[in-house]
Amino acid sequence: MGSNNLPYLKKNPKIIFFTDFDGTITLEDSNDYMTDNLGYGQEKRKQGNRDVLENKATFRDSFREMLDSVKIPFNECLDILREKMRLDPHFVEFYYWAKENNVPIVVLSSGMVPVIQTLLETLLGHPIDDHLTIVANQVESRDGKDINTPGGWQIKYHDDTHFGHDKSLEIKPYAAVPFHERPTLLYAGDGVSDFSAATETDLLFAKAGRDLITWCERGGMPYTVFEDWSTILATTKDILSGKIIAKKEQKE
Repeated sequence: MGSNNLPYLKKNPKIIFFTDFDGTITLEDSNDYMTDNLGYGQEKRKQGNRDVLENKATFRDSFREMLDSVKIPFNECLDILREKMRLDPHFVEFYYWAKENNVPIVVLSSGMVPVIQTLLETLLGHPIDDHLTIVANQVESRDGKDINTPGGWQIKYHDDTHFGHDKSLEIKPYAAVPFHERPTLLYAGDGVSDFSAATETDLLFAKAGRDLITWCERGGMPYTVFEDWSTILATTKDILSGKIIAKKEQKE
């Protein structure tokens, strides 16, 4: 099955699980937390999200403005997030189940790789196993400064799209594998950064009460609601066992 250019097919999985990180795997969004508590505040951040939902601003510009408002050194941001962020309590069970059952987890995030890796390793209590891959933005120096100095860091976007990181780009090559040869593709998300990925997989898990559901409702996009990862784990187990058929034919 597949090709050397599609690394998640390497072990012939029956399912590949693509997922957002902030507010999906974690209980709270680390970027929102930094903006609300260390940057320009919740009110301005929420207005930025509304502007993206209403197509008045791109996610790329809105998100950069959010993070640019956070002036404290990057290493101090990491220290604060280690203390404040928590995983969904059922994600840990999903993580180990996925490892045992050959289900690659691909974290597609509009956040930054160093933040995600630090939080996962801190909250899991060990380095990330190789069944989990992080695809996200990076962090870079601002104006030649050390990132661990005040105002010294900024986000370095993954690509040139108006998302900054178009999550669909990672999924599309797998969706294009011939229908009877490819695994079932799943995605879990909660917010505006997930819009590009939402239409690409066989089944979409959308977090209750969040912007992704608003977007799905407006566009008539099918989704499965989740409150926490216990729902996701149960459904994914049923798909793996064949109790639920989630795979849909490719769009023409």
